[in-house]
Amino acid sequence: MKSQEEELLDKQGEDLKPDSSWNQALLASTAPLIQNISRTQLQQISPASLAYLGDAIYELYVRMFYLLPLQRSDAYHRLVVAQVRAETQALHLRSLTPYLRASELEIVRRGRNAATGRPKRVDPEIYQQATSLEALIGYLYLTDFPRLTELLQKIHLEKEE
Repeated sequence: MKSQEEELLDKQGEDLKPDSSWNQALLASTAPLIQNISRTQLQQISPASLAYLGDAIYELYVRMFYLLPLQRSDAYHRLVVAQVRAETQALHLRSLTPYLRASELEIVRRGRNAATGRPKRVDPEIYQQATSLEALIGYLYLTDFPRLTELLQKIHLEKEE
């Protein structure tokens, strides 16, 4: 007897194909979690704290991107881990840099300088770039959700065929 998950995987059809509006709507559903943060409060949030928030938002975005078509849990895990590792985040930051505004570049700079406690397996420069991307995502999540959405759509995540 097949599990419910296996039956869904067997039956998946065209109606389960994601589109960017579906993905963005799911990410936007977290917007009510954001409380009104004053400019003063925002300036008091450390770049490390912005990166902490950005890490969670980025991983949620990647997880939602790979949710459809339905797959087994180990496949989801493999796909997501490949995108949230520091090396891939550093590549994504470099691909976004030409699109960033001066204020966003300043957040990236602050995020880079906040990167501490580097893992041994990652080059310090790569780790700094990954932390910078996370800080930018955290900042934009709190201040300019439409801009965050615009930039996330520029990140090239690949679907497995």
